[in-house]
Parts: sequence; C-alpha cells; structure tokens
Amino acid sequence: MTLADPDAGVLQAEIAELKTTRNAVILAHVYQRADVQHVADLVGDSLELSRKAAATAADVIVFCGVRFMAETASILSPHKTVLLPEPAAGCDMAAMATAQQVRDRLKDLPQGTAVVSYVNSLAEVKAESYACCTSANAVQVVESVPQEHVLFVPDRNLASYVAEQTGKDVTPWDGHCYVHDPNISPGAVRELKRLHPDAVVMAHPECSAPVRRVADFVGSTSQMLAHAAGSDARTFIVATEEGLLHPLQEQNPRKHFYATGSVCSSMRLTTLASVRRALDRMSNVISVPEHIREPASVALNRMLQV
Repeated sequence: MTLADPDAGVLQAEIAELKTTRNAVILAHVYQRADVQHVADLVGDSLELSRKAAATAADVIVFCGVRFMAETASILSPHKTVLLPEPAAGCDMAAMATAQQVRDRLKDLPQGTAVVSYVNSLAEVKAESYACCTSANAVQVVESVPQEHVLFVPDRNLASYVAEQTGKDVTPWDGHCYVHDPNISPGAVRELKRLHPDAVVMAHPECSAPVRRVADFVGSTSQMLAHAAGSDARTFIVATEEGLLHPLQEQNPRKHFYATGSVCSSMRLTTLASVRRALDRMSNVISVPEHIREPASVALNRMLQV
C-alpha cells in the first residue's frame, strides 16, 4: 500500500473518521511505511511517542510499531487503551532476553550489579531493571547509575558503545538487532562512501563497532534527524533502518540521503488497512499486568529523571 494506491485515500478518510469517533491518537515510529507515517498524529522514536501520547487527552493510543513499543505506551498510560495494529509485529532483539534469564545471569555477576535495560526490551525485563534507557540517553543513564557494575540488556552493540563512552564496568547481554548487525556491514558503508565521497556517514549505535568506527556521527534516530538538519553537508549515508529516510527527506528536501538497504520486516507489517481495522474493531489491545507495570514504570521514570 502506497500513497498512490487507489484505496489509500478512502482508507485515510476512514481512519480520520474512526480516530475522531474513538478519541484516538495515532503514533508511528520513524521506521514505519511512509503512508502509515502520513496518517499518524505523532512520528518519532518509541519512548518519545509514548511520553507524548501519555500527555494527550486521547482515550485510545494506536501504536504503529512493534509490541515492546505498545507495551511501553501501556506502562506509561495505564488508563488508556493501547492498540497494536499488527499483533505479529514483534522485535527479535527484545525477545532475546526474558526476566528469568536476566535473574539467572545476575547470579554470575558481582553482588549489587544494576540492570539497565534498553527500551527495546520486554516489559517483564524492564520490571527487573534499575533503569531503562534509549539509544539517545544510554550513556547518560549508565553514568547516573550509582552501582559500580552494570548489566546492559539486551543489545550488545549499544552496550559496547556505552562502555566506550563511559568507561564503566558494563557487562553486555548477547543480543542484537539484525537490521543493524549483521545487515549493515562496514563494507556496505565503505562502498556507499566510494560512490558518494562527500557524504557524511551517520550510524545508529545498534550497529557493530566496526561500522561505528567508519561513521562520522553516531546517534539515535532522533539525533540523526537533528544532525542532518543542522549540518551544512548536502549528502548523507544513513546506517539504520531505511524507513528513517522518509522523515529525513521530508525535513531536508534539498539534501540527499542514501540508505544501507536494511529493512525491519516487523516494522513493515503495519498498513493503512490494519490501522483502520484496529480502530474499527478496537482489536489487538496491549496491556501490561500491574505486577509488571509498576516496577517497569519505576525503571522508566528513573531514566526520565536523568
């Protein structure tokens, strides 16, 4: 489904009507399809979206993203109804760590080790954490942890980036995002650089260390958007999920952006049709049990205080 599809206009109109009827707000992650981003009220990274949605007067949150994002919205907005348009939209990296696995791993680490969980994690893992973090604030969050030892869950690449930046004793969980590692390789970045020698290379910290080393700028999706907007450069190589090229190009129409060609299949599941269906049927409700939501909320709020 693209904006040029004959049914797109009809679906957009139906979504707008249902949104009003349900008093809903539609959130879309920057990795979503362009047409889904166009019907969203808010487009951004997962935590930013959840925080903004919590502050709205909406009764319903439609989260166009993956399950851990909808869970985070439910944690921060327990009295709102959160819908995930595509129930199969999960995150392979988030699934690489469970609460029990984290508890078992802590037994082998120094007593008092603090768990810092990337927001790209299951709600039950957030509930086991001292604090949560995003790719944008992971360094600051880990620096704020009073404990000497940190278990960073679930992304090994973001963990290694944090260790490099902070000098803290960080034990990485052996998880990864296939979109950034191995799908984005240093060789692919170098080839794009050969084709576009004047381009600024921007890489997400979920990329492997060799990719980060060939980058001119390492940052989260929101940080890449800000960097591109503020840079005098006209050409950029973007080492993250290629959905980010849509807002980059919209915000910087006179600049040129080249993707490494890596796509998240789960992010591509959501369509205009599934957004409309979720609103019409009020289906695929995501809620977090209170015994998990409460400690997970503490970990998220501890991050927000940094």
